[in-house]
Amino acid sequence: MLIFRTLIICVPLLLAGIVASAQGANVAFGSIKADPSLPVEVTADNLDVNQASGSAEFVGNVLVGQGEMRLSANRVLVIYNQDVGGIDRLEATGDVVLVSGPDAAEAQRADYTIDTGVVVMTGDVLLTQGPNALTSERMVVNLTDGTAQMTGRVKTIINPDSQN
Repeated sequence: MLIFRTLIICVPLLLAGIVASAQGANVAFGSIKADPSLPVEVTADNLDVNQASGSAEFVGNVLVGQGEMRLSANRVLVIYNQDVGGIDRLEATGDVVLVSGPDAAEAQRADYTIDTGVVVMTGDVLLTQGPNALTSERMVVNLTDGTAQMTGRVKTIINPDSQN
């Protein structure tokens, strides 16, 4: 009877710990560290440059490459730093896919700040790493150190049988 009472007390506490940890997860992302100082190559079906706002809008089958990192989307807005020149950030929307090494992430939107190497992905984020998959509402990827943090109702399925 003592064991039964202990289980009744411990199981809810254990489950509460699992639920709390499901609110955020730190994971590795990409097999190599990226270099945000490398040139950024963008290809797309269409380009519209706005000199007044210092931006360029790439639309249709957009592919962004920087070293080993690849980002694809329906639309990418490139915002230039008009004070010092060069790209300040990229705003990707529509079927966004970020690939670095063997890891890939999908989302509705991604904002990439070039000088920090940080990509913030939002909207139905799906991260795949080999046979493993995680979902969340938001993921912040640091390409320079190869890490990511997933927040907002993180979900994964863990298979206890490593052969499947």
